[in-house]
Amino acid sequence: MWDEKRMESLRSATGWVNLAGLFWLTPGENKFGAAADQQLRFNDPRFSPHLGSFILNDKEVIWETAAGNEVYNKQEKVDQVVQFDIQKNHGISLAYQTFRWTIIKRENMVGVRFRDLDHPNLKTFHHIERYKPSLKWKIEASLEERLFASVSITNVLGQTYQMPSPGKIVFEIEGKKYKLDAVDEGGDDLFILFADDTNAAHTYESGRFLYIPKPDANGKTVIDFNKSINPPCAFSTFATCPLPPKQNILPIAVPAGEKRVHLK
Repeated sequence: MWDEKRMESLRSATGWVNLAGLFWLTPGENKFGAAADQQLRFNDPRFSPHLGSFILNDKEVIWETAAGNEVYNKQEKVDQVVQFDIQKNHGISLAYQTFRWTIIKRENMVGVRFRDLDHPNLKTFHHIERYKPSLKWKIEASLEERLFASVSITNVLGQTYQMPSPGKIVFEIEGKKYKLDAVDEGGDDLFILFADDTNAAHTYESGRFLYIPKPDANGKTVIDFNKSINPPCAFSTFATCPLPPKQNILPIAVPAGEKRVHLK
């Protein structure tokens, strides 16, 4: 069941398998289409040569549809619309035929996350190879709490920023103690970025993601490496993944969870 939900999420309209482009905006007008003269070019015969423009200013990203095209916000046809509020870091999704796009902000960079709901990968991607689940890798753990702490995270774009952290998750493997910095994203779980010796050949090169339950009143939780997953960058070059901090690189192999993905 867990595997099924994972695949359903990856293949969904907001999953990672359908990513078809990532375009970074410059201030002013950014023309978007399949033609060679467009600043943002998606070279595909299904795409309009001149679909429209993104207008980037200090406050927002405005979308303007070029004449002769039909672009929608849900069921409503739009000619001009504020697609993204930079201060609130919030926006809407727009649609053209099978294509969808949203605006993302990464520190000082604003870009277009572009999807194709008829992406060829959706026709071939149906399974992720996994290690056989083992109770050995479902481990009792505790939180070594640090008040008002943060973790320095660097992403694949080379940007470094601070993420809120409740502290380190402490656990033992074969009698040896290990610690991993956790990130609190505000939900029911804690987020852990980690790497280990399996990355060299069997799991994603830069590391994996893991979500664990927040500790109880006694500071106890469980770290289940069987639920270690590939980051979005394993499925697309158009993702902007965070990388494990140096202190979260384990000096051992953790043969549990998802293995490396091989998309055609």
